[in-house]
Amino acid sequence: MASSPEGLLTIQDFIRWGASRFNAEGLFFGHGTDNALDEAAQLVLHALHLPPDLPPAYRECRLTFPERGAVCELLERRINERKPAAYLTNRAWFAGLEFYVNEDVLVPRSPLAELVEAGFDPWVGAEGLHRVLDLGAGSGCIGIACAVYLPEVEVDLAEVSPAALEVASINRARHHLEERVQLLQSDLFEHIGDRRYDIIVSNPPYVSAAELATLPEESRKEPELGLAGGETGLDLILRILHDAPTYLNEGGVLVVEVGNAAAELQRRFPDLPFLWIEFEWGGEGVFLMQRDQLTEFNPLFEKELETL
Repeated sequence: MASSPEGLLTIQDFIRWGASRFNAEGLFFGHGTDNALDEAAQLVLHALHLPPDLPPAYRECRLTFPERGAVCELLERRINERKPAAYLTNRAWFAGLEFYVNEDVLVPRSPLAELVEAGFDPWVGAEGLHRVLDLGAGSGCIGIACAVYLPEVEVDLAEVSPAALEVASINRARHHLEERVQLLQSDLFEHIGDRRYDIIVSNPPYVSAAELATLPEESRKEPELGLAGGETGLDLILRILHDAPTYLNEGGVLVVEVGNAAAELQRRFPDLPFLWIEFEWGGEGVFLMQRDQLTEFNPLFEKELETL
């Protein structure tokens, strides 16, 4: 067990010290937190078996000697292993819900959470929502959150990785959604069959080859399968655009996060009516398209796929 530096007594002391160490070591943040203080707080409270929303007054409580050692050990692991905090705690949050995560899935951090919490309003009327597909589901956080916030909706989680599906299964059970959330092992739409959906939502791999080579060490701890989108980042996105209308009901919509690949997508299709969603809580690179629009421009998507 790691030893504690002299002079550190309270929870807040250790959070401050951890944040200082993180900044001094040049750690990268962006997997659920965006700064050293929040990351240190997350790890210190986890090591103490305390909730992340601990009332501020309790931060002045003193730690026992064993607690100090446990806290220091976890903070040192963050520095030495360069893993995102979520992989050290196996806990992440999305749309206000807690999820189990490990290194078989990306750490949840999508701006889609805001859209899910709003029930896709005003883009889709709740009365017309019956089935949702989370395509490339990873941990299942997006689809499971859809099922929580839309309690009348049935959700399918499609994911190619068996290991990721195991994580999604844990999260489905954690939120008691076995009856309304189904798991499908599928490379995008490969094994969807004749299922049809009112919404297809996806956060697919969209990191270009050039960007992948420059990712910080923390991001390289995530599964490359969930990140790599080919030379331009559009390989899977083009497949989704091409195939989605087949699996959407009349009036259905496709919602896709494309991140930094948005610029390349718009360059290739300057005349397409992408609806780029603006988020109150921050984030960008998410578009919405209707089924009829996808069908109309399908020949363009097919032509681009031929170049891959």
